[in-house]
Amino acid sequence: MLADRLARYCQTLCYDDLPSGVVHEVKRRVLDSLGCALGAWNARPCRIAGQVAKAVKVSHGATLWGTGHRTLPDLAAFANGALVRYLDFNDTYLAKEPAHPSDNIAAVLAAGEAARASGKRVIQAVALAYDVQCRLCDAAALRPRGWDHVTYGPFSSALGAAKVMKLSEAQTLQAINLAGVANIALRQTRVGDLSMWKACAFSNAARNGVFAVMLAQRGMTGPSPIFEGEKGFMNLVSGPLELPFFGGESGSSEPVAFKILDTYIKRYPVEYHAQTAVEAALAIREDLLKTEGVDALAGVTDIEVGSYAVAIEIIGRDSEKWHPRTRETADHSFPYCVAVALLDGKVTIRSFEAAHLADPVLRELIRKVRVVSQPEFVDRYPAAMPTRITVRTKAGNAYVHQADFPLGHPQNRMSDRQIEEKFRLLATGKLDRARMNEVIDLVWKLDQLKDISALMPVLKIKRRN
Repeated sequence: MLADRLARYCQTLCYDDLPSGVVHEVKRRVLDSLGCALGAWNARPCRIAGQVAKAVKVSHGATLWGTGHRTLPDLAAFANGALVRYLDFNDTYLAKEPAHPSDNIAAVLAAGEAARASGKRVIQAVALAYDVQCRLCDAAALRPRGWDHVTYGPFSSALGAAKVMKLSEAQTLQAINLAGVANIALRQTRVGDLSMWKACAFSNAARNGVFAVMLAQRGMTGPSPIFEGEKGFMNLVSGPLELPFFGGESGSSEPVAFKILDTYIKRYPVEYHAQTAVEAALAIREDLLKTEGVDALAGVTDIEVGSYAVAIEIIGRDSEKWHPRTRETADHSFPYCVAVALLDGKVTIRSFEAAHLADPVLRELIRKVRVVSQPEFVDRYPAAMPTRITVRTKAGNAYVHQADFPLGHPQNRMSDRQIEEKFRLLATGKLDRARMNEVIDLVWKLDQLKDISALMPVLKIKRRN
């Protein structure tokens, strides 16, 4: 049974099974996620999540990042996870079911802090959670069946939490059963005009995964077989699942790569399928202004975004994508992301503020955007993310640029220095330079920490802006 196999994998995976490159990649993702969290510090859904978590105080619990308040691990996973996810700037994995595997990190850190886990154990747990979630996403698409990708999250987060909390194999099996039975999420989260819940959907899944571990640790059992049962996950939610060997799993005749190495860090705070669109739009803007002058955008008559089916379904189909009223809709909109890149020559977290959403010049440019399918892109996804943009002007010129592998993709990796720069940019105004340096130094030394809670004080923000 799959749940038995997952529980056994969780129990047997050792730090020594992790190649040095995987250990380093985990550190990169932790730093990237902490930066995303600090950048979202003032966001309303994150405030709400934090207020709920702050209502419960547990002296030996898990810290709400940016504060000195400790609460239940599951509530900390929810609040901190919302911070990581809000800006849509954390990492991504693209397969049959797209996902954001760094969404697991807040859950692992919350459970790890409460358990006084070492940095090495946290690194194991993060690598494990990535492997499980990504391989589930490889195995079956949930989106066409009406379920949200976060439905895989309770499994991966529960396994990560079980690892740092040192559950037995039998307890871990029950945590998997409990995580799967009651946490199926509707795809409506990502359809039409997107709400605040988009930032909280996975952090809620992770909260449920941690909660399942807390119950299983105390002896609670869950229904089984959770995957193969008559009314189980495969029959009602995912369809058949067959998972190949995991990284570090025994039984393979040759080493199996860990999936974290195949995931993507974001350069821009937009849905991942729009990363190449933004890169292409910025390249075209440079050529356009160089050729037709500073007023060239006023002469644009047509903007064609050529893409592939999955990207179009997610960020280029619904009418709301041409009339975004919320940040959540705008950063999941081909028309908005391309238009704002053309207009401003940059895309930052401020590109999605309310004043920008209402900018009449930007709205006029959005109306000129068409999203079309490119048949030649069909077989290239998900190995590549090709986007071809064509901008036509009154002068009769056509500007074309295609981007395939955005910065941060496994084929075009960000350097450690670039990840540090991204962290500093997002942490500006929350931490001073000395504190930023301290966080960066601690993360690079994560495997040397005897207790992961040592990381929490350096994240504390003196006051909420």
